[in-house]
Amino acid sequence: VVSIAGESVDEFAALSRKVRNSPGVSALEVNISCPNVENRGLVFACDRASAREVIEGVKRSVGNSLPIIAKLSPDVTDIVAIAQEVVDAGADGLAMINTLLGMVINTETMRPQLANKTGGLSGPAIRPVAVRAIYQVHAALPNIPIVGMGGVLTGNDAFELVLAGASAISVGTATFNDPSAPVRIKSELAELLVARGFTRFSDAVGFAHRAQA
Repeated sequence: VVSIAGESVDEFAALSRKVRNSPGVSALEVNISCPNVENRGLVFACDRASAREVIEGVKRSVGNSLPIIAKLSPDVTDIVAIAQEVVDAGADGLAMINTLLGMVINTETMRPQLANKTGGLSGPAIRPVAVRAIYQVHAALPNIPIVGMGGVLTGNDAFELVLAGASAISVGTATFNDPSAPVRIKSELAELLVARGFTRFSDAVGFAHRAQA
């Protein structure tokens, strides 16, 4: 899966065209959590019209040659509305969630710690936000595949996202300290599925939505 990010609708489309015919690519992740330089720096993923425009442009460029996965930002008031918009525009799946916008001020210098003042917060702190977002979107769009991400360090963390509605898991921050983390997490998740009585992974996807007997 190749992930692309751009600063304009045309840039996203151009990048997707370059990836389209590359060997070994099975899907295209479109990271729309980027500022639109043509619209006052408004983040594509935080505006329904902008998000739709990007995905429509990518869809025109790649057609049905590659599945399109739209990566969504949690920094919105209604993530379900954004999800619906990109699906209507041609996204085949969703990746959730991207980092949360955060900021640190150095109390010695009394100035922002980061050169850009703000930056993306990742890791375990954002997992509850990821669980909530995935749960909400799966409830609204149960037939749309979701790649769950956000603070997954263990198989139990991954299992939580699966129960919320994720049908695949992505691991990021954990690999910084342990490049083999995805292998360990996959093994732990498999053990958990068996322990909870699941014979198929698909049976666990969105299980938290089911009414209790």
